Amino acid sequence: MKIPTTLKHKPVIVAENYEEVDGKSAYHSDAKGLSLGLAQWNDRGKVDISAKVWRHTGDKWSRQSEELPLHRVLDLAILIARTKVHFKDAYRLPNFYDKENPTLDRIGLQGDALTIAVCEDNEYIDEDIQLFEQALKNDDELLSERLKILSKLLQEAGY
Repeated sequence: MKIPTTLKHKPVIVAENYEEVDGKSAYHSDAKGLSLGLAQWNDRGKVDISAKVWRHTGDKWSRQSEELPLHRVLDLAILIARTKVHFKDAYRLPNFYDKENPTLDRIGLQGDALTIAVCEDNEYIDEDIQLFEQALKNDDELLSERLKILSKLLQEAGY
C-alpha cells in the first residue's frame, strides 16, 4: 500500500511493505508502512526529521499512526537492547530483578543519564515481570534478528 504524501508528515524514505514483516502480525497488520520524513510539527524555518508508523483500517489512514522524533526511536532501541541484556541473566534473581536495587542502568545522554529500572510502582510487578520475561523469550527470534541487523548496520556506519 502506498504511503500518502499529501498529509502533514512528508515521507522521504519509506518501507511500504511493512505489514509483511511486522513481527507476529506479519501479513495481518494494520501497520502498512514506515517512513522517515519531514515532521508534521515543523514550523517555518525549522525542520525536524521524524519516523512514522502508518496504520490503515482497511478503509482509511488511521489516527493511531504514530510519529516520533528520531532520537526517541533510538532511545527506544537503547531501552530494548538494555532490557534484553538484563533478561539474559535475570533468571538468577528472585522475581527476575533485585528488589533492593531495581535500577538496571544509567546510560549517559546529553550531559545527564537515562535511568532504566524495573517499575516498582506497578502493583502487579511480580506477576507482570514473569509474563514480560516469558513474552521476551517467545519473541526472541523476532527481536534477535532485528537487533543483529541493527548491530551490523551500526558497525557499517562506523558506530
